[in-house]
Amino acid sequence: MAAIPTPKPANIDEYIGGFPNDVQEVLENVRMTIHKAAPDAKEKISYSMPAFEQNGIVVYFAAFKNHIGLYALPSGHSAFKEALSKHKSGKGSVQFPLNQPMPFDLITKIVKFRVQENLEKVKNK
Repeated sequence: MAAIPTPKPANIDEYIGGFPNDVQEVLENVRMTIHKAAPDAKEKISYSMPAFEQNGIVVYFAAFKNHIGLYALPSGHSAFKEALSKHKSGKGSVQFPLNQPMPFDLITKIVKFRVQENLEKVKNK
């Protein structure tokens, strides 16, 4: 028997609205942090996750049972390797546990780095 497909969210509001209130609050705060760090970035859903795009993808983020995942592509993570070392991470992802304060300052730095990196790629084309 095939799994019942879950509808893909049409936008970030729909995505956030699908979570419990406490997680929605964290997701909105992450979203606003990204907006402040990249005010010209456009919101979209990509790979069924919230994404911000400015001269290419800046970051993705997503909620899971116990954490918020931030996906700043491998370069965003390698540039902040030391700061991210206390968090569970992969090549292009990091997990921020929901039972700990979100590192909004670090998210801001990563987003600003990625915006600048994307801008440099455009300049060098």
